[in-house]
Amino acid sequence: MKRYITVHSHFYQPARENPWLEAIERQESAFPHHDWNERITAECYAPNATSRILDDHGRIVKIVNNYARISFNFGATLLAWMKEAAPETYQAILEADRESMGHFSGHGSAIAQAYSHMILPLANRRDKETQACWGIHDFERRFGRKPEGMWLPETAVDVETLEVLAEQGILFTILAPHQAARIREIGKQKWTDVNGSHVDPTRAYLANLPSGRTINLFFYDGPISRAVAFERLLTRGEDFANRLMSGFSEDREEPQLMHVATDGETYGHHHPHGDMALAYALEYLDKDPTIQLTNYGEFLELHPPAWEVEIAENTSWSCSHGVERWRDHCGCSGGEAGWNQEWRRPLRKALDGLRDEVASRFERAAASFFHDPWRARDAYIEVISDRSTEGVRRFFEKHAKDSLTSEQETEALELMELQRYAMLMYTSCGWFFSDISGIETVQVIQYAARVVQLADSLFGESLEPALLRGLESATSNTPEKGNGREIYDKLAKPAIVDLPKVGAHYAVSSLFENYADQSRIYCYEVQREDLQIFEAGRSRTAVGRLKVTSLITRQSASLSFGLLYMGELSLSGGVRPYRGDQEYERLVSDLADPLAHNDFATVVRQLDKHFGVLTFSIKSLFLDEQQKIADRIWESTIREAEATYRQLYEQHRSTLLFQSEMSVPPPPIFRRTAEVALNLNLRRAADQDDLPVAGIQRLIDEAIKAGVQLDATSLSYKFQQMIERKAEEWEDAPSSLERLEQLRDAAALARNLPFEVPVWKVQNAWYRQKLAWLPSVLQNQVDGEPLAARWIETFESLGENLAFGAN
Repeated sequence: MKRYITVHSHFYQPARENPWLEAIERQESAFPHHDWNERITAECYAPNATSRILDDHGRIVKIVNNYARISFNFGATLLAWMKEAAPETYQAILEADRESMGHFSGHGSAIAQAYSHMILPLANRRDKETQACWGIHDFERRFGRKPEGMWLPETAVDVETLEVLAEQGILFTILAPHQAARIREIGKQKWTDVNGSHVDPTRAYLANLPSGRTINLFFYDGPISRAVAFERLLTRGEDFANRLMSGFSEDREEPQLMHVATDGETYGHHHPHGDMALAYALEYLDKDPTIQLTNYGEFLELHPPAWEVEIAENTSWSCSHGVERWRDHCGCSGGEAGWNQEWRRPLRKALDGLRDEVASRFERAAASFFHDPWRARDAYIEVISDRSTEGVRRFFEKHAKDSLTSEQETEALELMELQRYAMLMYTSCGWFFSDISGIETVQVIQYAARVVQLADSLFGESLEPALLRGLESATSNTPEKGNGREIYDKLAKPAIVDLPKVGAHYAVSSLFENYADQSRIYCYEVQREDLQIFEAGRSRTAVGRLKVTSLITRQSASLSFGLLYMGELSLSGGVRPYRGDQEYERLVSDLADPLAHNDFATVVRQLDKHFGVLTFSIKSLFLDEQQKIADRIWESTIREAEATYRQLYEQHRSTLLFQSEMSVPPPPIFRRTAEVALNLNLRRAADQDDLPVAGIQRLIDEAIKAGVQLDATSLSYKFQQMIERKAEEWEDAPSSLERLEQLRDAAALARNLPFEVPVWKVQNAWYRQKLAWLPSVLQNQVDGEPLAARWIETFESLGENLAFGAN
């Protein structure tokens, strides 16, 4: 009996980008990271690319890329973010697929995913087709080959979805065991009912479709998959491996495939260090001569299905009621006691209505530009993948009826963006959790707001009233949040960006940033045509004109602005369409005289006269820039406050320590002073280039002695940045003994701090140099160079501080 094992991991995060900026803004709940993509990358995606295998003493003996030995899929929108924000991890994922082809008979372990995680059984046929087309194209562009399989979001399936996959050339997909309805041996007449997860998961199955096409299906092992996700099976890698091997039947001689499927975030984010349990289990299994690690493509080639299957229609892996979790109050939710999800049905109905309203208008308008509007939409992924001028040109050459003017190209691109967001607003996470006010649902409502904005621009009529009427019926479980309409008004509408708002952002930030004549602000290009800044004491006034162009739709606008900044958060100004040189010169002239006399009241009146209601303030800045400017505004005040805290602490330090020795608690206000001062001093010490190791240890000892609570979260992050900075400096010049010694000292310090400092990036650097640089140093030692011996000694000491074992 041949025994095969594969572990499938579905790596996905919902698209978190601001729909108008095409970028993720700061998310406070992800602290200390900028956003949740960044945080989960640090906890899961990056560790799985460089996972540790430990010896019996907990020391690292090997670093491996888990992706190369499992089956996996990544959401396309997540990979698009990762390519820019985490390129090292992104490249490791692509390389893992190439490496897996060597392991598994030329079959890569990566499979595609339907593009934007839409629940496909609830989608119309056109959306199903586009989601598959986009997912396949994105996969081919990244991995350089055609995908053999495709992951269905939430494994939600119906026959029509399988037809679409088969039509697109997809060979297989993966489903939950309860999604099989009945099976029979190929060539036999009798069916066997397997409802209730009674299907044998160790076989591949063939589904014969009404069209005459076929697709292969794999049904993962349900109990073991649940144990991985929810039953702490990842506590020990050996336990995980043994549980996988327990899934084989000893009564069968035919080849068996033992496979599990879970969210990839299980391995590191949901279960800290779960990536290491996975790495150890794979290493353990790979050494077992009775087991062959594989992937689905290789197994299909070696053992084509001998059984066929019919699926249970409209089912998924995460809802026991089929696909009701994404359209009704079925009881599946995030688990808030006493809450209901009655909001799901009106939310979906409102979005369905918006989708259908724009579909007919899109079809009519796009027919003016394209041979086939819907085929053009399928191909628009080419532009999403490459928004360069050349990429857009190729798209229009293939799909446009005639040569288009620049204005027509903008309108055509806006039509395609309308459709992109009309699909993004169905991202499954919008319905998955407990309440309509959750960040995932707010995100899909923002997508709907983007659809409304584009429709208004394209068709000259507002679809917002109908959408809002539908959202009114979607009531939050939190009374103060109201209903979907109120959430739209409070959280979606204020986020809407247009070209004047980009101009306002540029105007405000130009007081604090030194922009080039041509700058990029998120997905907009700003061409500065004039900028005049007048300063008087703390006040600054800016007058300028610029051209703002969307890099997505090529829409552009010429704008002029004027603003007065009086310090702190006091700012007033306005932006308007550029009205020609004469009007612009009048604006400059009207402001020049009062500015020369520091007559700021008149400056404000002139700004009001020229810009009327088109005014802005600090709030006009985008979220990340608001934080940056606020930090600058408060910078001097913070320095003063910090100096006061440090001075007070130093003045009374001896008294505090003496009282602590006597177990006499100091006054609470002074304990707080000591806490602020010591945490501040530690953060500053971590920022210094010449790391004061002795001074840091003294501060730690002092904090412990004084009973001061250290801010472990922020200090851990600070010291992580410090040691990673030292590692980067060393890798820039790995032969430098001085830099190596500095890194060794930093690692020793991090190891002994009273809070955990993540050093996995530094461990990766050490391991890379062990493979790349150490052999040449050893050769130098053989040749008698004395420096090599010191380098090796320091290198080995660094390895010990980073928890590497001898091997």
